Amino acid sequence: MVKKLLVAVLLTLVAAAVGAQAVRPTPGEELEVLLDRIADPATEEPDAIETRIMELWAISGSDTADFLLQRGQAALNAEDYPTAVAHLSALIDHAPEFAEAWNARATAYFLMEEYALSVADIEVALALNPRHFGALAGLGIILEQSGRDAQALSAFRAAQVLNPHREQVNDAVTRLSPRVDGTAL
Repeated sequence: MVKKLLVAVLLTLVAAAVGAQAVRPTPGEELEVLLDRIADPATEEPDAIETRIMELWAISGSDTADFLLQRGQAALNAEDYPTAVAHLSALIDHAPEFAEAWNARATAYFLMEEYALSVADIEVALALNPRHFGALAGLGIILEQSGRDAQALSAFRAAQVLNPHREQVNDAVTRLSPRVDGTAL
């Protein structure tokens, strides 16, 4: 993480030294820097950082995939969950390595109360993007709702390490810790 930040700084310094415009980091480099920043409990403007991370996660590199994701998200926003699943399933067929496709369909399944299907998609999303704090939080919600408090707490704690700024996650850790870990006498 520090190495990537140093590379970005060095590229900027080299560009300035030769009189060129500052070299912008690639989306991957920017994402790494932002993920490191959001993991810092003392970081400033965590909401803006999280928003930018989500924007970067939603870029597939394919116009078709991006279009299908937008259609799926529009259907989610319209609460038309079967249509969202259809668009997002087409997206997964088109770009099975795109973690955000799996995460978005997991959200649709969750909203349809198809929890087993949601968990299956979350597992793929996390295999493709292990730092997806949103997917971990979603997994925690489903596990807690199904009475699996210890597993839910583990998922929430993992999400909290990646992004300690989500109030819902912090509240869940606070709520579940005494139930799972017990209370000190």
